Amino acid sequence: MSNLLKRTLTGVAIVTIVPGAVMLGVYGFMVLCLIINFFALQEFYRLFQINSNLVRKTLGIVLSVTLLISTFCFVSQVADWKVLLINLPLISVIFITELYLKSDTPFSNLAFIFLGIIYITLPVILLFSCGFGNTGYRPNVILGYFFLLWANDTGAFVFGSLFGEYPLFRRISPKKTLEGSAGGAFLVVVIVFVNHAFFTEVSLLGWIIIGLIVIVAGTFGDLVKSLMKRSLNVKDSGNMLPGHGGVLDRFDSLLGSVPIVFTYLALQL
Repeated sequence: MSNLLKRTLTGVAIVTIVPGAVMLGVYGFMVLCLIINFFALQEFYRLFQINSNLVRKTLGIVLSVTLLISTFCFVSQVADWKVLLINLPLISVIFITELYLKSDTPFSNLAFIFLGIIYITLPVILLFSCGFGNTGYRPNVILGYFFLLWANDTGAFVFGSLFGEYPLFRRISPKKTLEGSAGGAFLVVVIVFVNHAFFTEVSLLGWIIIGLIVIVAGTFGDLVKSLMKRSLNVKDSGNMLPGHGGVLDRFDSLLGSVPIVFTYLALQL
């Protein structure tokens, strides 16, 4: 099976599963966020060799899951803000545990544990929070955002493959081209108007701004992930998604753009 066919089949599966989970409701969306977080964090810890110690890996994943679930309880109004306090003792436990693991680089280990949570779990928490506003759960806002992400990625891949000549950032990712970025931006503009027609919770201006955020911050998110892989001399973050690599490879633009999208939505809606 060719890589293009694998990429296409995996892409079809993703664009079926993700909207399905979002439309199932709050709990379906929560499970989706937990799955993305778990496998992306697993890949990150494996790349930085945190997986070599089961205790560190487990503590990092437990903290990330607890952060997600406690935020879910708060944002969905299942519990008040005090539920978030459960995370503070866990943070202390991670520091204390390092005293007993007898590593020559204890603070490097701690840094990578928390970097994974900052780089992956925090954006996933913000993604989940984007789904809530004054009127409660807003699946259409999440769907519109995902459609813009996919439009940017798909346009960049197709136009880059067909017309790519001038590198976008040669030092970090020589295969990404200006032509690909232009193609991604073009497709985002198309989806902005589609979103405006079907997802009226956000105004046309709002979708335009979110589209611009996806084009710029999503591209930088992709480049940051490429920088990480280049620094580690690896091609893909994993092999879970045939044709796409790992979960980090597939959701890098989300990790880069969702903090800014959340900020915009929190200020506007």
